[in-house]
Amino acid sequence: MFKRKIYDKLVEWKNESQGRTALMIEGARRIGKSTVAEEFAKNEYESYILIDFSLAPQSVKDLFDDMSDLNFFFLQLQLLFRVDLVERKSLIIFDEVQFFPKARQAIKHLVKDRRYDYLETGSLISIRKNVKDILIPSEEQKIGMYPMDYEEFLWAVGDSTTIPLIRQCFESRKPVGEQLNRRLMRDFRLYMLVGGMPQAVNEYIETNNFRKVDLVKRTILSLYEEDFRKFDPSGRASMLFDAIPAQLAKNASRYQTTSVLKKSKPEKLPEIIAEMENSKTVLISYHADDPNVGLSAAEDLSAFKMFVCDTGLFVTLMFKDRDFTENIIYEKLLNDKLSANLGYLYENAVAQTLTANGNKLFYYTFPNESSRHNYEIDFLLSRKNKICPIEVKSSGYKAHVSMDKFFEKYSSRVLQKYLIYTKDLAKDTDTLCMPVYMTQFL
Repeated sequence: MFKRKIYDKLVEWKNESQGRTALMIEGARRIGKSTVAEEFAKNEYESYILIDFSLAPQSVKDLFDDMSDLNFFFLQLQLLFRVDLVERKSLIIFDEVQFFPKARQAIKHLVKDRRYDYLETGSLISIRKNVKDILIPSEEQKIGMYPMDYEEFLWAVGDSTTIPLIRQCFESRKPVGEQLNRRLMRDFRLYMLVGGMPQAVNEYIETNNFRKVDLVKRTILSLYEEDFRKFDPSGRASMLFDAIPAQLAKNASRYQTTSVLKKSKPEKLPEIIAEMENSKTVLISYHADDPNVGLSAAEDLSAFKMFVCDTGLFVTLMFKDRDFTENIIYEKLLNDKLSANLGYLYENAVAQTLTANGNKLFYYTFPNESSRHNYEIDFLLSRKNKICPIEVKSSGYKAHVSMDKFFEKYSSRVLQKYLIYTKDLAKDTDTLCMPVYMTQFL
């Protein structure tokens, strides 16, 4: 198993909860939820039972029909799985619990009993058909899990020294040096290409073959398409997902749904977008109509940008029109030689990093009186009682006209301005220019 940061959060939950709550790990498919849950169970408990509800036999599901006699319930469970449960020293995992909502409802009674700890994993948890007939237990805590971040990727390839080094440089505001920055940027582009899906990372480590990595990612994208059809048989969600690279490449001020779904009824779109966001397969950045502290209060649900949850999947989605993405494309991307303007690829990487660090995504546009194009701030972060505007560039170019205009308009609200680009850490008047691999420290 790859080392994952969420593991420490599971240990923290176990120690603090002491059986008073169950924990639900939410996230997209194939990000490693089941793997980390079982590894946690093996290391932190005397025994455990893992019930995978995507495969569980009817005999197991029937146990949840009557929860009035928990002694009988636990006895049967131990017999079926041939595991001895030890009071306060055993964990029961409800894996892929979205396939059997009745088990999720049972959490209320099981937690109240306090004999064992309970961990749930699930994808597409918020789809109404999965929860409409059950009572969601208040005893259930939730924690989000995401694809492997850059630090976790480096751990996987045996590098535990890079992140502490660049963290020190960021905190002291010292450049890493031109030569080292070139190597670090190449390493980060490798992460962007492979992505953070554990299967893809494992394939890269075992084969060092981008084509095989690409095939793994295409399989995962196909699974996501299947998930979309569960709540949208019409295929509109799949069309919106497939169009993400093209929409970002347009550099428009919002995702133009009408250009993708020309004949779709607009009243259905908010529901589809919400379900896609709940599936954790996409990241939605909403327009903040008033860029101030408390950005959520000013979000415009009708104006948004959409990103893919994993930048490695995004790369494969960019070339979905081919049977596979040729190694030559990966090599050119890796060496920063592909001719296309890949600013949107870096935007996706920044969106993924900010989300994994617990930030909700917002952006802001405002009129440019001397041009048909608006000024745009790619991301906004709320820090202390101020906001931090962020511009993202795929080059070392330091121009940040939009941010300068934004600062003229809202200077009293701004704590720090950030330009994320490909060159070394530097100050440009009052703007901090930082390489994209430092985004995680914001």
